[in-house]
Amino acid sequence: MDGYADRRDRLVMAIRNAGAGKVGLAKDTSNLFRDRGGRDKRLLDVREFDHVLAADAANGWIEAEGMATYERLVARALEDGVMPAVVPQLKTITLGGAAAGVGIEASSFKYGLVHESLLELEILTGDGRALLCRPDNEYRDLFYGFPNSYGTLGYALRLRARAVPVKPFVELTHRRFTQAGALFDALAEACAGDADFIDGVAFGPGELYLNVCRFVEAAPHTSDYTFEHIYYRSIREKELDFLTAHDFIWRWDTDWFWCSKNVGAQVPWVRRLYGRKRLGSRTYQRIMRWNSRRGLTRTLDRIRGIYGEPVIQDVDIPLENAGRFLAFFEREIGIAPVWICPIIAPADAGEFLLYPLHPGRLYVNFGFWDIIRRRERFDPGHFNRMIETKVAALRGIKSLYSDSYYSRETFREIYGGDAYRALKARYDPDRVFPDLYEKCVLRR
Repeated sequence: MDGYADRRDRLVMAIRNAGAGKVGLAKDTSNLFRDRGGRDKRLLDVREFDHVLAADAANGWIEAEGMATYERLVARALEDGVMPAVVPQLKTITLGGAAAGVGIEASSFKYGLVHESLLELEILTGDGRALLCRPDNEYRDLFYGFPNSYGTLGYALRLRARAVPVKPFVELTHRRFTQAGALFDALAEACAGDADFIDGVAFGPGELYLNVCRFVEAAPHTSDYTFEHIYYRSIREKELDFLTAHDFIWRWDTDWFWCSKNVGAQVPWVRRLYGRKRLGSRTYQRIMRWNSRRGLTRTLDRIRGIYGEPVIQDVDIPLENAGRFLAFFEREIGIAPVWICPIIAPADAGEFLLYPLHPGRLYVNFGFWDIIRRRERFDPGHFNRMIETKVAALRGIKSLYSDSYYSRETFREIYGGDAYRALKARYDPDRVFPDLYEKCVLRR
């Protein structure tokens, strides 16, 4: 903690002495999926804020700096027989990033989104203050306004998150459905039961799976999806499976769900060339960033006369409308597989201003990550705009880590409106950090 205090004080002085102009963050990782401008920003180096600071298993919390990855956080927590209540699926996601954005996993039906499991945050604001924000202190407005602000209100220096007990193994059951209505009925029933984790996968119309998972003390065997075998394929192949708690937490990372196919990693001989250590989100992220800079995929598509649009999104839809959204998505978008994950915002979580979910109400997250390619030309953002319109019509909300196409007026109605403007005026009056619309839609 002494080292943390020194690092914090240096960064506070850095932002106070930064001079005029917009400020950005110098860091090595990012899980945003949109190309960004604004390269002329003055950069604050936050790379040294990557320490796990403390853990208290008895009182159920773990504390870390903003750039601490979940890979590091989970490793530390498991030593004490606990895990962060909500662990996003990729090892490279940071605790601060999941708080400033929106983090989700299969425990979200119990604990909500990542920000709903936070107990306190220390935030560096645009006016050069390091503020301790809790639900019950004078900075509660920033505590409830920081999630989904994407660094436009400040930077999370230190965070304390809820931790929950684990057992050595996890039992996984995979149940197939042919009708979406039956799947969502079963999902709601499972959420009212004693499961520890619930999610699902839609492989296509008529092939849907519900995964209900529980901690157990012992397992007759365990599977390994870190090298030769691929987890998402096992959902179709096994009704019952067992993993260690560690491997369950990271079951999606090895193949970044199913996206490893886009870098050839699902071809057996290519997979062996990658090797066990290079399979995972860290490697795929580097490849993705390189391709974005070089434009290799765009060039190949242009040569072949193909028009492509990345559709990389997570959307949250009220349970009663989930079947309608999936039917629309299968008909109009056609990406498969699709990840399905239930969320219930805890009744006592409070109102998070920039990502409003009704406490106690069951939502279904749909995650889909691919590129739609067509021979015919379509307007930029055509498919993403369709999704945004449908999500709004079904009273849902979309995460902002990827491309967005909202008008400024519509964006304000969904993401904070006057409440965001009040937060900006109080904590970043000189607009040192970019505006949320500028960053998430205009990509500045």
